[in-house]
Amino acid sequence: MKSGVRALGVAESYPGTARAEGGGRSTLAGAVVRADRVVDGLAFETCTVGGLDATDAVVRLWTDLDRPDVRYLLLAGVAPAWYNLLDLESLHERTDRPIVAVTFEPSDEPLEEALTRAFSGRALERRLERFDRLPPRSRLPINDEAVFLRWVGCEPSEARDVVRAFTPEGGRPEPLRIARMAARAGRALREDEFEGGDEAETAGGDRGGDEPV
Repeated sequence: MKSGVRALGVAESYPGTARAEGGGRSTLAGAVVRADRVVDGLAFETCTVGGLDATDAVVRLWTDLDRPDVRYLLLAGVAPAWYNLLDLESLHERTDRPIVAVTFEPSDEPLEEALTRAFSGRALERRLERFDRLPPRSRLPINDEAVFLRWVGCEPSEARDVVRAFTPEGGRPEPLRIARMAARAGRALREDEFEGGDEAETAGGDRGGDEPV
């Protein structure tokens, strides 16, 4: 792959307390990174912890960046912000780019079972409907490690080649590594603003969280 090919990596971060409080905000970061590891752009968004608005938040990141030169969209998992499931088909249609979701550990519990344990009624039905539309996961050995991929809008060989090209070392593609660091920094800033809100007379209060499922 040519060194100038760009991918947008999206990762998120939220504090564990947001899950218990309900309705908290997770900080999403989008990092544009070239295949030669040059960072070429950053943007931030938020989505609801335990909600179903992460897909729209990723699209807003894409729109705000306005980078038609980005060729691929890489996602850190499909269930960020406590099962705020991403709709990969919708993301592909709305960005007109191949979508590759990457997870880094085999699931201890199947996602469908985790959803059934965490939700009920219409909230569960909506998530199961979205879950049923997800493509299956595929294991990819890389740099003596392994990741797990789902993709939409490209052939299996292209999805694997993209992840390998953007992972020169370790097991985390560079756009996702940078996005994760940016999301954690953005979350920390939001938390600082929230904690100092009364003193500084600010309206902070959105808080972000940990790595996606």
